[in-house]
Parts: sequence; structure tokens; C-alpha cells
Amino acid sequence: MSVSLTIALQSDKHATDYARLSRAVEAHGFDGLSVYSDLGFQPPMAPLMVAADVTERLRLGPSCLNPYLLHPVEIAGQIAALDEACGGRAYLGLARGSWLQQVCVRQDRPLAHLEDTIEIVRRLLAGDAGGYTGRAFSIEPGFRLHYTPVRPEVDVLLGVWGPRGAALAGRLADEVKIGGCANPDMVAQMRTWLDASSVAAGRGAGAVDVCAGAVTVVDDDGDVARGLARREVAMYVDVVAALDPTVEVEEELLTRLRDLLAEDRPDDAGALLSDDLLDRFAFAGTPAQLVEHTLRLADAGADRVEFGTPHGLTGTGGIALLGSQVVPAVRAALGEPEGPRG
Repeated sequence: MSVSLTIALQSDKHATDYARLSRAVEAHGFDGLSVYSDLGFQPPMAPLMVAADVTERLRLGPSCLNPYLLHPVEIAGQIAALDEACGGRAYLGLARGSWLQQVCVRQDRPLAHLEDTIEIVRRLLAGDAGGYTGRAFSIEPGFRLHYTPVRPEVDVLLGVWGPRGAALAGRLADEVKIGGCANPDMVAQMRTWLDASSVAAGRGAGAVDVCAGAVTVVDDDGDVARGLARREVAMYVDVVAALDPTVEVEEELLTRLRDLLAEDRPDDAGALLSDDLLDRFAFAGTPAQLVEHTLRLADAGADRVEFGTPHGLTGTGGIALLGSQVVPAVRAALGEPEGPRG
């Protein structure tokens, strides 16, 4: 068994911070670095370009771009630019996006939008000028990129939760990220859906990797870590709790959670979360607790575990603790050699 261990950053920092954090992620032996594309934060490509410039090995990608705010042609251009900047280490993360109703953007036919985006991006990167007619997006024959990308194809990750999204991923994607999920039961469910779809598509079981990624807070004081994690994860639980079919969350709790978040009371919102709910939607506690949690996800079928912002009581401190204690312990327990994968 082998599991990739990666870090995800929120895009709310200065360029110098991204450079420092990216160097730290690579130095501590992680396999990759993702940058969120949450609405209202900085677009992820600028931080990723900084990371490309200061790292040599990390797999880099946005997690995730959406085809409602960016046309597939723009997505193709952005991922081609990142792939060139990092020397062929880029992946493309795509999802329908969250909170877009706040900017009055309708998200009709999300699977059609995602499928057409994958098809158009792949055609453009490969130099295919034959055109494409889709249900949400089309390009006319003869349209092409007016430059040659470093690679004719990059890995595509889909951020999905449900069986229909998994069915699309099983046909077309290289990886699925269950964003905001630290739940082994959901990982096992996604693994089942993906394998059924990839087998039906003639790709075979295991053709699509599963990544579980969520808010992470690690500290030697586990109670302090879990207290901060409750605050940080509350906004994501509001979005993803209803998507997880393996968890039942009372609607009254979610309504109260939303009300408190709307009142800018994240600490009170986080206090509503039980220990069980916290552990299904976040990585929180001591290094030993995170090691055990990561191993349970690996046992459930996760190919990658991504530790998300804020990582610890301070960003660099959390990354250092994850890199010095959690990563080597997980690799040792899995019988993997020391050092990053790949």
C-alpha cells in the first residue's frame, strides 16, 4: 500500500509567504502542493506560479477551478502555463464550485460543464484542432492554442462527492478529490463507485485515484488543535455535510450553523460540532492522532491524503510538525521507504 501525502494552501497570502511555505513543503518531504480556489480568495494560479519557481519536485495544481467562472479555453491556457513553469509537474483540478450563488452565477448542468471542460482542455493541450460540440461548451473546428504546451496531457482531478460525479470521473478523470472529507466511510464509498464506473468504461478497477482532503490542525496540545479546527471547518461543513451519504447531520444543526456563520460567529458555529463530526470533516489533534487518522483513510482506499489550511497554530509550524512527525510515521507504518514518493 502506498499513499501520497500533500499540503493544500488557502490563497490569502503574499507572494513571499507562498515562496517560503512552498520551500518548507518540499523540504519536509511532502509529495505535492495544492492551492484552493475558493470564491473571494486570490485566484490559485499566481501562488502556484510562485511555488513552481521555488520548488523542483512537488506536484502542483489548483484545487479546484470551475467552468462557471472560467471558460475551458482559459482553463486550458492557465494549466498549460503552470505546467511550463514547473517543468511538467502540474495537474488540473476541476469542480462545480461553491458559494457561486453569492455572485448570482447559476450552476445548471454541472456534469455537462465538467465533461465538456475535460474534453476541450485535453483536445487543446494535444494540439487537436478538430473542434468539439458539447452540451455546455463547444469550440469550432480550426481553433487551437497558438503555442505548443510542454506536455500534450496533464492529469485531471475532479472534485466530486456523489455517484453521478463518480461515474463521470470513472470514465474520464485520473483522480477524485473528496474536498472537505476526512471520513474513511466516504472514501470507501467513493472507491466503490469509481471502480464500478472505471470497469464499465473499460479502464479497470483502480484506474482513478481517491484523495481525501480537509482542514488540518495539528499541535502537541491536541485539545487546542481540535478547538481551532472546529472554528476553521465550520464554513466547509455547511457546504459538504449534506453531500456525505455516510453521515447524518440534523437539519436543525446545519440551520443553526449557517445562522452563526452569517453572523460572523465561527467559534460558536464550530462549537456545535461533535467530536465524531469533527473527525469526519477535519484532521485535528496531536501528531499521533493524525497518523492514526491517515492510516484509517489509507485502509479505506485513499491513494492520497491532503492536509489543508491552516495546518497548525501557525502555518509553518503545522507544516513542520506534519512533515517531521506525521509523514515519516505514516510511511513507516505503510512500509514505504523514507523520503517523498516519486
